Parts: sequence; structure tokens; C-alpha cells
Amino acid sequence: MTQSQSTATGLPGLPLFADLPGDVNVSFEFFPPKTEKMEAQLWDAVEKLAPLNPAFVSVTYGAGGSTRERTHATVSRIIKEAKLPAAAHLTCVEASKADIRAVAEQYWEEGVRHIVALRGDPTTPGGKFEPHPDGYASAAELVAGLKEIAPFEISVAAYPETHPEATCPQADIDNLKRKIDAGADRAITQFFFAPECFLEFREKLVANGITAPVLPGILPVSNVAQTRKMAAMCGAAIPDWMDRLFEGLDERPGARKLVAATIAAEFCRALYAGGVRDFHFYTLNRADLSYAICHLLGMRPTGEHA
Repeated sequence: MTQSQSTATGLPGLPLFADLPGDVNVSFEFFPPKTEKMEAQLWDAVEKLAPLNPAFVSVTYGAGGSTRERTHATVSRIIKEAKLPAAAHLTCVEASKADIRAVAEQYWEEGVRHIVALRGDPTTPGGKFEPHPDGYASAAELVAGLKEIAPFEISVAAYPETHPEATCPQADIDNLKRKIDAGADRAITQFFFAPECFLEFREKLVANGITAPVLPGILPVSNVAQTRKMAAMCGAAIPDWMDRLFEGLDERPGARKLVAATIAAEFCRALYAGGVRDFHFYTLNRADLSYAICHLLGMRPTGEHA
């Protein structure tokens, strides 16, 4: 084994994925389906990933409540049928405090105990976020408001490469601290493609007094063009070497999936070597890549879903 392999593994003399103990916790994010076909695809993903006994799964929420009913239906079904702890996303966009209260109370009645609280993106791409006149102006305010409604477990967003609207990295970290201080239990990061990006970010958070758990958001690349578009919107950098690896694979889905799994698995292994034991996967409602990575990290089916 070369020195570089040994360093990446964190276990000198052992292959990259040799008998990892599976001492990791994972969570998965889904989005609410628009059609019956997409519903079937989502449920297939849920059923395939459920045996890994995730700490929780989350379901996204469209701007301005555009997917409110679908998000609610999806979360309710996951709780009742898959019997998994499900978190519902909730944003401030185009919602009054009364609207937020109504949605939160409905979630609580349905058995939802975990909310991913987000300020939300502007409804117009490239536009500026404008709070509702009677609403919450920030995610920190939303967190505090939700805690007054019910004792929800709350996750918030974090940005290793800095939120596109932040004036500087420190201002973004200060904003995250406000969310944690308002009552958030953990943060989940935007996806990123360099392990050191997260590891350095984690050190900065500790230096700023943020000790709440911060889960790295992992996006296994299944669609290169879509990933490039998403990365451009959220300010995530795609390394040149990674871009080059996917060249010529647009019409070769099998090869593309193998390359994607290899990149994401070694990426997560490097995070593991850096002490990370909690991973949050952006599944895009597909199970195979996330399942494969979890398997390589030593996870095996357990519990009633196995």
C-alpha cells in the first residue's frame, strides 16, 4: 500500500474498505412525487433503504408551499407504512406565522416529531428573499417559533462553502449559530465534493462555539448535468478532475453509475477516516448509489425491515 492510500484509509496496511465495523448513522432525503410513476419510484427507494435502519428520513418542501400537500402525504405514508422516523421540511417563503402554525400543528397530529426548518429560496430564480409581512424573516426565527408550538426535534441547514447570499464565511457561520441558539438540534450541510471542505468547516464551527451535531450532506451523482445545475444554484464547487471523469458518460448510464459510486464511496471513506460517523444522503428518490455506499461503509440490513 502506498503512503497516500494509507492516509486516505486511516487504517495503515488495510485496503480502503476492509471490514469496516458499520459504526455509522445515516439519514436519507426524498422529494415528494408529482406523478404515479414518480410515487412508485419513491416508494421503491424507501423500501430498499429502510433495512439500513436510518436515523431518520426527510421530505423536501417546495417554495411557497407549492408541494405542501404532497410533502404532508409523503411524510405521513412513510411514518405509517414504512414505520420510519420522518422529518418534514418547512420554509418561511410566502407563509405567515399563522400558516406555519397550522402546518406544524397538523404535522404534530400526524405523528411528525422532526422538522427541517429552512428560510427557503426566493420564488423567483435569482431574486431576493422577501419575508411575508406577518411571517418569519429567517430560519432562526422559524426555529424559535416552532419550539413555541411543540417540542419538535429540529434540523437546520449549514453551508461548508458559504451560502451564496452571505456577505462572508464568518457571517454565514454566525447565522448558523443563531439557528442553533434558537433551539435547533443539529445541522445538515449542503452537498459538497471535497472531504477537506467539510472537515475544515467542522473545525471552524467548533472554534465558534457550535457543538451541535453537523451532518455532511452527500449527493451521489446519478445525473451529471443535473448535478452541475444544482451546484451552480447553491454555490457548491465541482472539482475539475470530477468533471473530467464524467466526460463521455452521458449516454452510458451503467458506466456512469459505477464511476459515481466509486467517487462517492471514496469520498465518504475519507470523511470516515476524518472521524465522521453520521452521513445524510440526498437520494433524488433513487436508492442504489446510497445503498452501495452504506454497504461499503460497513452497514448491513437490521431490524424489522431487514
